[in-house]
Amino acid sequence: MSMDRVIEPKKGLKRKHIYWGIGGLVFIALLAKLIFGNNSSAYRTDAERLTISVVEEGFFNDYITVIGQVEPISTIYLDAEEGGRVDKLLIEEGAMVKKGDVILRLENRQLYQTILNSEAALAEKENYLRNTKISFETELIQSKRNVLENEYRLTRRKRSFEQNQALFNGGLISREDYLQSKEDYEYEQKLLEINKIKAKNDSMMRANSMITLERDLTQMREMLKLVRERIDNLNVKATVDGQLGMLDAEVGQSISQGQRIGQINVLTNFKVNANIDEHYIDRVKRDLVGTLERNDKNFNMVVKKVYPEVRSGQFRVDLVFDNEMPENVRTGQTYHIRLELGESAKAIMVPKGGFFQSTGGQWIFVLNSNGTEAVKRNIKIGKQNPQYYEVLEGLEPGEKVITSSYDTFGDNERIVLN
Repeated sequence: MSMDRVIEPKKGLKRKHIYWGIGGLVFIALLAKLIFGNNSSAYRTDAERLTISVVEEGFFNDYITVIGQVEPISTIYLDAEEGGRVDKLLIEEGAMVKKGDVILRLENRQLYQTILNSEAALAEKENYLRNTKISFETELIQSKRNVLENEYRLTRRKRSFEQNQALFNGGLISREDYLQSKEDYEYEQKLLEINKIKAKNDSMMRANSMITLERDLTQMREMLKLVRERIDNLNVKATVDGQLGMLDAEVGQSISQGQRIGQINVLTNFKVNANIDEHYIDRVKRDLVGTLERNDKNFNMVVKKVYPEVRSGQFRVDLVFDNEMPENVRTGQTYHIRLELGESAKAIMVPKGGFFQSTGGQWIFVLNSNGTEAVKRNIKIGKQNPQYYEVLEGLEPGEKVITSSYDTFGDNERIVLN
């Protein structure tokens, strides 16, 4: 009787067991990474220490609030037209002045000496002109007398020549006597012509000399007038009506010609000079409208000038009142002005907060539905006003976000709220 032998399977690991083992290790590794990885990039904090805001949907008012200082509509600077030492102050800084009022007097002894020298030179020139006129008049009389005597002799020579010619033709005188009288007559003729030419030339020369002397004298008088005006310029006067806003001069102080010593503020109107963040430099234009609220009343303002320079991240603008302005406006007052940049439009908005300084508006921490943690999410910010940022992408109305500062969060991607 034959018996069949049962063959037992070989002991050891089968291929499917190996696969199950590898899969288990991978699962354990992924689970560990999920748990420990998330814990390593999370930051824990108390919710009470954060500002949590709700994403809103509504009308976004496109405006900014600018702070500016009241200034006169125009300022006229006082520059010393003449140098000198301050002799007397007649009007104090801050006082109201009228055009032509003397504000201060300067003293310049060198200028006084210049006037004395100019007056002496003018007197000498005037005396020389008088003497020259007398001399020219004497020469003119002598020239006329010479011509007159020449004409008298010529008349006599002519008569003698005509008589001798008749006698010579009648054979009553010699040829020599005849020729002598003829030569004398012709000589007087030529001499008279020469004297007349000389008299004419002398007259022209005297006229030109007198013109030159008169011109020189006129120039000297004008020069003296200018010097006297320089003396008058030692009185520093107000050039317009207004308020003496600044006066940089003291009695005894030496002032150079052209030195700025003060300014007059023209108070017929005022402007507000404001600094604005350079973020808005492409949007703030001339004629943009603003509103100033003062004593429960709104006053319209208009951007009159936009300065092109950017300094310390800001640029300047001048705003002027449109028709009506507040009472008792004073130079140096601080005004808060609402500057309208565009029309209101429906938008998704998030309240402004310190997060923007850390993220630049490129991302934000968004809370989950139960408010236990917040995760980082990329967003896109558009316009901004003093209260809100306009959200173009990345957020939906009703979501909650952290809007306070992120300075303590470090590089963590997740915030766990206690």
